[in-house]
Amino acid sequence: MALPHTYAEANCSLARALEVVGERWTLLIIRDALFGVRRFGDFATQLGIPRAVLTSRLKSLTQEGVLAREEDAGVVEYHLTDRGLALWPVVRSLLHWGDETYSPGAAKRVFRHEADGGLIDHESRCQKCGAVVPVPEIRTEPGPGYQVPAAEMDPVSKELSQPRRMLTPLR
Repeated sequence: MALPHTYAEANCSLARALEVVGERWTLLIIRDALFGVRRFGDFATQLGIPRAVLTSRLKSLTQEGVLAREEDAGVVEYHLTDRGLALWPVVRSLLHWGDETYSPGAAKRVFRHEADGGLIDHESRCQKCGAVVPVPEIRTEPGPGYQVPAAEMDPVSKELSQPRRMLTPLR
């Protein structure tokens, strides 16, 4: 039996949350927004997502209050709202699970506390100072399992492959 398209009548918070973030590409858009991607073309380039699907997902995430759309001098950018930032633990946990499941011991990306350089564990706790580190104070960088030759990267991927503070917009 196929699942219903929407879960509005379901008495389950997980089902309702999946209505917002459960469609294909959605969590990848949120992940990239956390990494600093803000423009439509940069999302499209980084993800290789069909433009019509990207348009639909950005519209949905904006309507749900996960992303905010801002236009300045004809340039449109999307950024995470507080509601969107609250998804960081989910994204972080899924990244950790994926690393442990598909590349044990060779994380694709590592996260560090910007203040002291300490590694951040899968619960966002700095291994050096013990603090739970908020997203704006996290630096991300390629981990030991990151294996994409620079010559094969598009400009967005090249920038994202460099150590950078989370939420910092791409140049």
